[in-house]
Amino acid sequence: MHVLLAFDKFKDSLTAPHACELTAAALRERHPDWTLDLCPLADGGEGFCEILTRAAGGTVETHTVTGPRGTPTLATIGFVPVTNIPSPARTLLSLDIGHWSLDIPPTVAVVEMATASGLALLAPDQRDPWHTTTLGTGELIRLAAARPGVAAILLGVGGSATSDLGLGALAALGLTCHFADDAPVSPPIPAHWPRVVHLTGCLSLPRPQTPNPVPFPSRPVSSGSFPTDPLPPICIACDVTNPLLGPRGAAATYGPQKGLRPADLARLDHECARLARLLCAHTGRPNALMDLPGAGAAGGISFGLMAAADAKLLPGFDLVSAWLDLERKLAAADLVITGEGSFDDTSLTGKGPGAVAARALALGKPVHVFAGAVSTLTPRAHLTLHAITPAGTPLAHALRAAPDLLTAAIRQSL
Repeated sequence: MHVLLAFDKFKDSLTAPHACELTAAALRERHPDWTLDLCPLADGGEGFCEILTRAAGGTVETHTVTGPRGTPTLATIGFVPVTNIPSPARTLLSLDIGHWSLDIPPTVAVVEMATASGLALLAPDQRDPWHTTTLGTGELIRLAAARPGVAAILLGVGGSATSDLGLGALAALGLTCHFADDAPVSPPIPAHWPRVVHLTGCLSLPRPQTPNPVPFPSRPVSSGSFPTDPLPPICIACDVTNPLLGPRGAAATYGPQKGLRPADLARLDHECARLARLLCAHTGRPNALMDLPGAGAAGGISFGLMAAADAKLLPGFDLVSAWLDLERKLAAADLVITGEGSFDDTSLTGKGPGAVAARALALGKPVHVFAGAVSTLTPRAHLTLHAITPAGTPLAHALRAAPDLLTAAIRQSL
């Protein structure tokens, strides 16, 4: 029996790799003859860097950067040889290995916003988008871009604590916001925005002593004062389709979970609009960029990087699936086991474990889904759902007990 284990995280309790490992351990006890293929999933948030880098045989580095409230925090960057990335994922990233010198093998740098600017880094009483910054994410991008041989930067933007348009990240790369007296704003958190009147600077990096052998693809430079070279291309893995502003925008949709008070929503959206127009004017980009699907991802960092660095948005789950070679793994499996914190009627038409289950069912594979909570779903042939949390269990206890609950459910069911 060839079994594919493809879990996503159980939010606030289990990482995707841990869920896969616990399931594998329980199955090996009961079925030592089964062949297990562990394929933890990532959605751009927690675990994105580690999962993608390890899956492609890359290396993970840890660096000290500025956290979302300005204190130092440890964050990771993955470096993956381009030749290790499956061809469909290279195509999505617009990477053609035939165009590069191999004196220094070309790599993709994998950056996870959640490790530097993530909501999980803050206690509940510290969560406030007026005072959080993406500066640390920009510091990771700067470190990655300065590495010789980096052909592209892949940024996962899930789980952020911020709503600063990515201006903190851009500050780490050379942009400066100024008050009326020309004093610089550092970091440019939204609490300071009402006094910001103009922007200066361009994205720039110290050139490495050894010239980078990877010629970056030609990209247009704006007519404004904001050339993007020598940054390598930035690709953002993003399944969010929200625009930057309005009732479906960054502040309205994601602000409350980041600590935004309802009374402050209109004011933050107004300031986002004003600073976004300043950034577009500075970079020579059209204001219509604010309306693009995905511009509102992660508090607008997608918009900021598109405006200033010509970043490209990619469908996150499609990229992760291609990177993990998920289609081949599904085709080889006799049984598919997946799961996450919650599974409901919308899951089979969504991303992550729901998409894995739907694809496996289309291939005629039996699927078992283990989730902390399972809402009513229309019965489907070959699909078995398991709620690992006993009814009536307090949420805090369920989160703490998730490892034991998952292990017990696997032992009882398979």
